[in-house]
Amino acid sequence: MERQKRIALIAHDNKKDDLLDWVKENKDILSKHFLCGTGTTAKIISEGVDLPVRAFKSGPLGGDQQIGARIVEGNIDMMIFFWDPLEAQPHDPDVKALLRIAVLYDIPVAHNRSSASFILSSPYMERDYEREIILGFTQVDDSK
Repeated sequence: MERQKRIALIAHDNKKDDLLDWVKENKDILSKHFLCGTGTTAKIISEGVDLPVRAFKSGPLGGDQQIGARIVEGNIDMMIFFWDPLEAQPHDPDVKALLRIAVLYDIPVAHNRSSASFILSSPYMERDYEREIILGFTQVDDSK
């Protein structure tokens, strides 16, 4: 993980305003990094804070899976995901898969304002960091 981080920003509908407020409070720090996010969240942040945010599809339309794929490829370093624990999500299996990938590929994940602020204020935000990818399986040779 290089000094300039690639940060995914995601929020469920009832948490989008909370994430936007947090991004506004941390705009100076976040402006030094590459930002991406799921559809509506990326649009709200880029318009509300005037920061470039690469938009993927909306979460229920595959955006969570797109971000998960970028994590696997090594193209996302951390995820700020303000999720709503009190609201059932129609794409809950996708959310769980995304969180599983984040753990397997050892990327920091924040689920609320305090954890996001702790991550952003970490000394690791200003330097390189070597992740430890958890791969508890053996690769099968299908060529035979």
